[in-house]
Amino acid sequence: MRFTTPAADASALPAEIAFLVAEGVPVDHLARAARLARDGGTDAATALLHAGLMEEEAYYRALARALRVPFLDGPMPFGPGLQFPDSLVTGLAPLVSGAPAPCVLAPRGPQVAELLAGYGPAARMPAITTPTRLREAVFSARPGEIAAHAADTLRLRAPHWASPREPASRWLLFLGLCLCAGIGLFSALPPAPALALTLAAQVVFLTMTVFRTAALSIGAPAEAPPAVPLPDRDLPTYTVLVALYREAAVVPRIVRALAGLDYPAAKLDLKFVIEAGDRETAEALARVPFPARFEIVVAPPGEPRTKPRALNVALPLARGSHLVVFDAEDVPDPAQLRRAAEVFSRSPQSLACLQGRLVIDNPADSLLARLFALEYTGLFDVLNPALARWALPIPLGGTSTHFRTRVLRDLHGWDAWNVTEDADLGIRLALAGYRVGDLPSHTLEEAPITVRAWLHQRTRWMKGFLQTSLTHGRRPIATLRDLGWLPALCAVTMVPGTVVSALVYPVCFALALNGFVLNALPAAPDFLSNLPTGLALTLFAMGLAALALPAALGCLRRGWRDLLWLVLLLPAYFGLISLAAWLALLELVRAPDRWNKTEHGLSRTSRSGLLRSRRPAPPQATSAAPASPSSVR
Repeated sequence: MRFTTPAADASALPAEIAFLVAEGVPVDHLARAARLARDGGTDAATALLHAGLMEEEAYYRALARALRVPFLDGPMPFGPGLQFPDSLVTGLAPLVSGAPAPCVLAPRGPQVAELLAGYGPAARMPAITTPTRLREAVFSARPGEIAAHAADTLRLRAPHWASPREPASRWLLFLGLCLCAGIGLFSALPPAPALALTLAAQVVFLTMTVFRTAALSIGAPAEAPPAVPLPDRDLPTYTVLVALYREAAVVPRIVRALAGLDYPAAKLDLKFVIEAGDRETAEALARVPFPARFEIVVAPPGEPRTKPRALNVALPLARGSHLVVFDAEDVPDPAQLRRAAEVFSRSPQSLACLQGRLVIDNPADSLLARLFALEYTGLFDVLNPALARWALPIPLGGTSTHFRTRVLRDLHGWDAWNVTEDADLGIRLALAGYRVGDLPSHTLEEAPITVRAWLHQRTRWMKGFLQTSLTHGRRPIATLRDLGWLPALCAVTMVPGTVVSALVYPVCFALALNGFVLNALPAAPDFLSNLPTGLALTLFAMGLAALALPAALGCLRRGWRDLLWLVLLLPAYFGLISLAAWLALLELVRAPDRWNKTEHGLSRTSRSGLLRSRRPAPPQATSAAPASPSSVR
């Protein structure tokens, strides 16, 4: 069906949309798209489709009619030469001999104007299809190749950065034997060497607490003051990746959040990545009339079924020079992409990633959620900004992580076999010589509200930290050389140090409580003999300070004075973290690749006000998009 609006003079319209006048498309729609394209520094076809002024299929059918070539909307008989991801990046795929055309093309933007200006003899013209149909057809034709690309590219191209293929039990057995041998050797040492070794170990552990306590001296406001924004014309195209698995309950929340981003619609490339067979999430997304800036990518069946594998499926398809990952339950600050683009634009290329501030959205749901909020504010409002200021490695947060897409591809994406792919990628960025910066822009997240759900999630995080430690600890000398001694100490503190401190926490806390609180401090006859006790007491006090003070300072920066008293409960909360660490150690041996899914959409309270609803609302216009999509058939 076509519009009945009379044809109008198309001389003032860009060629990539001017042909639609003859199709009966309202001229005001086309003029609006041309204006959006001019203001945003993009082409009019992308502006038209991404703003929802015309449906994708209707546009490409009209283009095929204007070119007098076939439009392919069914199975595509691909010929030799089909490649992933090249055929999707170029939008061109070969067809078998005898097909309606030698190849099929899904042109974007300037390509359309070139086609209309004269591609070549009619006999050599490609058939036309939509980018969505071409992607679906290629995924259908090459599922095994795409699944292998997502799972194993890092292992094939940079095996020294990939999770080890050997069973974790071998590495843990080796480390356990080394530990037992060390303890045996220590017990056999004479008093003087034993004392020296004890003092050295205490100094090392004391040094490791310095990163957290010294972070208190770095000023880092919860939100950055408003800056002069980049004009729309200067903003880069931004890809947003959201991996969804069994997330139908929070589809309305994430759709509204992404639809509310303050960014030119023509420069947004929004991709939901879902797993094959996840019918509920697919049905929830299918109910939304998405404009063309949204895509739904179905990851082919394969192992491992993890978030990083899903992200790797979509990475080759990213059209943006910048890329951000959000989680299914996230509500980012609408201006976050603009802020990130502005920071990247004035920073050297060595700044490859920006970590946004994660803020718990539902602290009123339970005591556990409030303690989780304290932990997050200490990490994202205090510690991470300090590490970024010092240019030290940062284990990334997994969401609200903004990248230069080129760097992410150079590092071969995420490790599909690491269940804490964010921490691993943060270390790999440092090893490759890149820096991670702090982005003072918040993203609201949902915290688990029950101990069972919390343990499920935290066990996965701790297991991933162990995987990352084993991966980059296989070549300790090379890792130390690539990082430098201070960044290496920071990486050890933040990744394996986090797990080890959690594992030994109950024993150390009990010994310290017994030795320093319940009983009188032992006194030795001279200073040197008293030094281990003094350092142990200092280490105990510094450990508690490193645990509590960042959270307290984060509360003050966020204005959460009503939560300050809960800092007193953090030692008990860290006992739960210790339990998760022990469970992670067991799971690393029994099921190293298992992804413990965190269920979302269970919160009862929300700072954002975006709780789940029965039906997702259609994406509404941003400042550069129309109020509602139009259809042309």
